[in-house]
Amino acid sequence: MTADDGAPQPAGELELSGELELSRLFEISNDGFAIASPDGFFRRLNPAWTRILGWSLEELAARPFIEFVHPDDREETLAEFAAIVEQDKATFSFVNRYRHRDGSYRTIEWTSSRAPDSGYVYATARDITVRKWEVDTFGRVFESAPNAIVVVNEAGTIVMVNHQTEQLFGYAKAELLSQPLEILLPVRFRDGHPALRNGFVAHPSARAMGVGRDLYGATRDGREIPIEIGLNPVRSEDGFLVLASIIDITERKAAESATLEARAEAERANLAKSEFLSRMSHELRTPLTAVLGFAQLIELDALSDDNRDSVAQISRAGRHLLDLINEVLDISRIESGKMTISPEPVDVADLLKEAIALIAPLADGRSVTLDPSAAGCEMHVLADRQRLRQVLVNLLANAVKYNREGGSVTAACAVVEGDRLRISISDTGYGIPPGQLDLLFRPFERLGADQTAVEGTGMGLALSKGLVEAMGGTIGVESELDRGATFWVELGLVEGALERYENGRSGREPVAAASVGPSPGRTRKLLYIEDNFSNLKLVERILARRPHIVLVTATQGRVGADLAREHRPDLILLDLHLPDAPGDEILRRLQSYPETRDIPIVIVSADATNSQIASLTARGAAAYLTKPLDVKGFLELVDRLLGDQ
Repeated sequence: MTADDGAPQPAGELELSGELELSRLFEISNDGFAIASPDGFFRRLNPAWTRILGWSLEELAARPFIEFVHPDDREETLAEFAAIVEQDKATFSFVNRYRHRDGSYRTIEWTSSRAPDSGYVYATARDITVRKWEVDTFGRVFESAPNAIVVVNEAGTIVMVNHQTEQLFGYAKAELLSQPLEILLPVRFRDGHPALRNGFVAHPSARAMGVGRDLYGATRDGREIPIEIGLNPVRSEDGFLVLASIIDITERKAAESATLEARAEAERANLAKSEFLSRMSHELRTPLTAVLGFAQLIELDALSDDNRDSVAQISRAGRHLLDLINEVLDISRIESGKMTISPEPVDVADLLKEAIALIAPLADGRSVTLDPSAAGCEMHVLADRQRLRQVLVNLLANAVKYNREGGSVTAACAVVEGDRLRISISDTGYGIPPGQLDLLFRPFERLGADQTAVEGTGMGLALSKGLVEAMGGTIGVESELDRGATFWVELGLVEGALERYENGRSGREPVAAASVGPSPGRTRKLLYIEDNFSNLKLVERILARRPHIVLVTATQGRVGADLAREHRPDLILLDLHLPDAPGDEILRRLQSYPETRDIPIVIVSADATNSQIASLTARGAAAYLTKPLDVKGFLELVDRLLGDQ
């Protein structure tokens, strides 16, 4: 040691300075320093005691120190003090409680020993009240936690476990402490686990384990249990620790397994039901065809009024049953995922006019006025044209059947949020009670109408809901009693095929004059069988660039097949979804007729699935074009096929 001027300090002065420094340290220390005589009185205290206990130093020295000790700790404290005085015992980390001036108690940790020459006891005291509270609180939380908690050190050794850990794994606490964490893992995972543990220590962060993957623990008897683990790194005075919270998910796994099995069983039952309905529908159709056929033959005969009325009842009931069979079959197809939907741009105004025309005779018979204007509907939606027409016809028919005599039905459209078009069918009927609105779309639910003269199957709205949702849309209803009802369908807005063409977005490149194909002087005939008028107009507009091609069109499959036999075109374009027959059936017919079997047939459809394309080309289709058409590619294909003729 040196003096302030840097010169060496004499040894005698160093000792005097050391005593001074020790005295100064005694005065300023945050810990309590005390000297007690063997009779149990404090003989000297430093100022820290006033901060710790609130008493003045004089007050603490005036009475035996044992009077300040908590009554429950006095016996142990006197025994410890006697051992120090009489047995020369040194005390380390002895803990008791001293009363504060405010009446509360502070927890004090002592280190003390006896001076051999004087017999006095020299002690240091540290107030650990806050630390003790934290430790006790942590201990209570640790033990009362609903999950098993294991604390391991950086080496992977278990240093703490709670009661739930004992309960979950079957070990006593003493059996786990100081053991490697791997004792709680199945044997098959133990060798590889240290590397995973070291990886976590190298990059510690709070994380959940067991979500999306299966983790297992092992009990004392070797039984494996599925678990989830939450890991939290903790920095402590004792170094790096990892707190692992472990949840037994055996019951959850069992419940999930039961749910999956129940769902699979429900799906199997639903599939079996759909298959049963499908087969029964086909089986019922055969005898029903005979019933309706012979009823119509009998109607041609001369019959009495009573007999004619009886036959009419047979025909009416037969047609009702046929409608029911068709709707049940469609619903079973939807539920089993076998309903084929071919979405394409559909002209809503055009389709509504067509549907209104179909319902007009029913409306006339009930003196109901149909408004044909379809305000705001001059737009296109993405839908299966045939299925959307089926839905609209059903909604219009219901609006007529459940209307007042002399009432009216109005169709209108409006754009709603999200680039969707709402198609609304409103009537002036008696309305639907609010409590029954949720029942409308259930199969066979007619809300009491089966007790009236209004015919129906109770399947139409359920089928319509399934069809609309299969097309990516929504269906709903709004109604007030005695003020009618409005059923609505919402579908996504799209550009029509002709709009796309005119806006230049149908082809990848501008369409130039024919570069491949027959001489313009040679007339060719092309038949297009398609029920979507927008697509018909588009092809008509495209083929205007080929003046030597004469276009013949048909909106129904069977009519198209007859036109093909009559006109014998050079090329046939065939849509798959037609109102009267499936397109693949028309393909088969055309291939079977001697007059048309050699004519190339190009399928034009919105169904772009690979399996569908492969199936129809394998059955003899010359090509398969998907909607929306690539105009340049379409013209190149037409030119090539007509040039090959």
